[in-house]
Amino acid sequence: MTSDSKNKKEAANQTLKYLSLVTLTGQNAVLGLSMRYARTRPGDMFISTTAVFLAELLKLVTCLGLVWNSEDRSFKQWWSALDKTIIKQPMDTVKVMVPSAVYLVQNNLLYVAASNLDVATYQITYQLKILTTAMFAVTMLGKKLLPTQWFSLLLLVAGVAMVQLSDVKEVASAGPDQSKFVGFSAALTACCLSGFAGVYFEKILKGSDISVWMRNVQLAILSVPLGLLTSYVKDGGIISDKGFFHGYDEFVWFTVAQNALGGLLVAVVVKYADNILKGFACSLAIIITCVASIFIFDFSLSLQFSAGAALVIGSIFLYGYQPQQKSGLPEKI
Repeated sequence: MTSDSKNKKEAANQTLKYLSLVTLTGQNAVLGLSMRYARTRPGDMFISTTAVFLAELLKLVTCLGLVWNSEDRSFKQWWSALDKTIIKQPMDTVKVMVPSAVYLVQNNLLYVAASNLDVATYQITYQLKILTTAMFAVTMLGKKLLPTQWFSLLLLVAGVAMVQLSDVKEVASAGPDQSKFVGFSAALTACCLSGFAGVYFEKILKGSDISVWMRNVQLAILSVPLGLLTSYVKDGGIISDKGFFHGYDEFVWFTVAQNALGGLLVAVVVKYADNILKGFACSLAIIITCVASIFIFDFSLSLQFSAGAALVIGSIFLYGYQPQQKSGLPEKI
């Protein structure tokens, strides 16, 4: 490889890193803000369970299209790939259905959290998924954490506790009555489900060469019908009275699309991001969310909230920091 081509490759890698930083930051910040705004603005309120179902349906259709594209846009090859991966490997598909159901419950809980917590508190509290993922990885995968990572998890819990106990509020939020306890309970449960599903997924996918698009098709096989069932079991009366698409407008559709496609976009760029960049993107998203909340929701910061947020941001960087290790040291996550 010539020095010129090497420089071009390094420049391309740098561009992809910056692209992944912008994408990860934007997805983390805008999704939280849009979900909160959609759930607290004046006017007719959409039914959140229908939004979760539609996001799963959109994800399924998109991934089927991406699989078709990867199979040279041949219907025969596309169907053959689906048959080989899904129909002829039923046990593999059943295994994937476990995290599928868990993710569906998690997505419904995140709407509950977004309806009851101000967006800055929601964004910071949801970082507890780092803790739950670490705990499940230690217990289910036998991974080892460094002392600095254990310390970072303590900082994370302390920071979230400070944020939750701080007396901050959004003056400009409308919508139904809000309960901080309900919001925190929903966010904490979602963190536990996220940690379990992520580690379970990692455990069953080790050594697999199935594409991320095909995996999402497998996930949607259960989540789409289960999401529709959940909508009618939980909100059947409201749907019968007001209609399935009650309260939907352009902004709600934007939120649905972001929930569905944002995660797929992150899946594409995340492989170009190292742990430090991921932590930087997450921290930037928290800062952007806090600043945007001041202008959008008339959010009032307090010293305790700011200190707690700083602890959470510091813990994210410390957890992702991986010193160069010598052979024989335990594996880090």
